[in-house]
Amino acid sequence: MKYLYQQLLAFWGVIILIILIVGTSFTQLTKKTLQDNNYEQLRGYAISAWKAKDSINRLPGMTDQDIWNTSFSLFEGFLSNQDVQFVFYDRDMKVQYPLNTEKKIDDSVIKENWAALMEGQQEYATINKDIYGNNHISSYVMMPVSQTNVQSNENVIIGALVITQPAKNVSDSMDAITANLFKGFIISSIVGLILSYFFASFQVKRINRMRKATKEITSGNFDVKLVTHDKDEFDDLAEDFNKMAESLKESREEIDRQEDRRRQFMADASHEMRTPLTTINGLLEGLQYNAIPEGQREKAIKLMQNETSRLIRLVNENLDYEKIRTNQISIVVKKFNATETLKDILTQLEGKAETANDKLILEADDAIDVYADYDRFVQIMVNIIQNAIQFTQDGEIRVHLQKGYLETIITISDTGIGMTEEQVQNIWDRYYKVDPSRKNTKYGESGLGLSIVEQLVRLHKGKIHVESQEGKGTSFTISFPDVEIEDVT
Repeated sequence: MKYLYQQLLAFWGVIILIILIVGTSFTQLTKKTLQDNNYEQLRGYAISAWKAKDSINRLPGMTDQDIWNTSFSLFEGFLSNQDVQFVFYDRDMKVQYPLNTEKKIDDSVIKENWAALMEGQQEYATINKDIYGNNHISSYVMMPVSQTNVQSNENVIIGALVITQPAKNVSDSMDAITANLFKGFIISSIVGLILSYFFASFQVKRINRMRKATKEITSGNFDVKLVTHDKDEFDDLAEDFNKMAESLKESREEIDRQEDRRRQFMADASHEMRTPLTTINGLLEGLQYNAIPEGQREKAIKLMQNETSRLIRLVNENLDYEKIRTNQISIVVKKFNATETLKDILTQLEGKAETANDKLILEADDAIDVYADYDRFVQIMVNIIQNAIQFTQDGEIRVHLQKGYLETIITISDTGIGMTEEQVQNIWDRYYKVDPSRKNTKYGESGLGLSIVEQLVRLHKGKIHVESQEGKGTSFTISFPDVEIEDVT
């Protein structure tokens, strides 16, 4: 079932339920109020009729029975247009008024309440038959009557007075009220249905708007944006949808960037592997067919070794990155002398720096300890320093070592070509190269060096930060916490 119809049924169902509950409650309350008012009116007639006997002139020979009959007859005459009837019973439950009636009085109701009447209680009833047993809804008021005993001067119950009236006035009033309520029910239902339709349509329109936006996302359009007003849960959902679309857009852009870099890497790797393999294959064929002079054979073997090392380095960098990324390597963090280690690294890289006419400077006079895995520490430093040498010509590369609060901080800065803000944001990405033209150098050809560095620093629970300005150089700051950890993966 469509959401529109669900909403219509829900709204209309609630409206009908409320109208039924309110209407039923109001009808029952009104009916009881009308009955109570009718009982009170009849009781007033009975009291007035009983008191009126005292104002009737007693003629010679008249008995109390005659006085009562005269009073009741007069009141019945006054109230004849309302069909009010009186019946008077003595203590023996014999009818004393009316005496001359051709119809037999149905005293079943009196018998049911006689005991309570003789105890001085007043009783009320509405039943489906009148005083003569006819099928008419009638109201009954039954009240005991008393008279002062001359000898004991006490009030003594001498009988019961019953006054009845057809409940037509109550039923007519209830019918009129019910008819009006029914009309109101019909009108309210129609108005409620119309209002619920417009309200449900408004909600469905908002849902359809989200469905349309979802289809746009499915078709690959991540620029869709829903307008929100921060009013209700639908707006919250729309806001979450906008965030999802933005996140998907960023993910798609990142996937596209990574895919471009992967393609570029595959092309570079294929080129890098094809060149040494072609060289090695050519040299092997020359050796096989004795095409290489005896004096050049040692040089050919050396060249094959260099090309083989180049292939091994390229493969190892990829393997290292995958192992680090998937937490398949173990590191053992121990305390060692960082100053001596950095001196050894700079000594090893001195030849490469001289080739680029660069100066390597260590700014650390005192022995400073660091907590790290020795081999991985060396790998991190070598990668960053080699990177600095690669992009610095006729400049300086400074390595500053200092002790911070519960950490060791190493800053490697150069005076090289520097990077733009966009390049700084991307240098940690796999396969990314700041200067693609340098891909054929003897080191840094894969674009994985800095990605490996970042992953290794993360495994040490350290931090790495880079600052650079195009044309003015780059500075890497790495911090290692002073925590010794055994076998971290």
